[in-house]
Amino acid sequence: MLDKALDRIAEQIIALDEASLSQLRRKYLDRLFNFEPTKEWEKAVIIYFIINGVIAKNNLFNHHILELQKEGNKESVKGGPKGAKKRKLKIIK
Repeated sequence: MLDKALDRIAEQIIALDEASLSQLRRKYLDRLFNFEPTKEWEKAVIIYFIINGVIAKNNLFNHHILELQKEGNKESVKGGPKGAKKRKLKIIK
């Protein structure tokens, strides 16, 4: 049940616009640093980290997309299969 509730929350959060969230981030950061033993302060902390989570997720997503595009371009130049994973070799002494 908790799993499903979190899944629904994540679906709603994914639908939010990062640009709009970024504008709100400062507001919630200010609230985070102005501690008050209230429910509003607790919610502000959660909201701040949700906003950061969305921004971090988008940065990570974009990073991986760029990497996939780079690998796709390298493979098409080399003639290798697209989507093949790079193998990293370890130096053993």
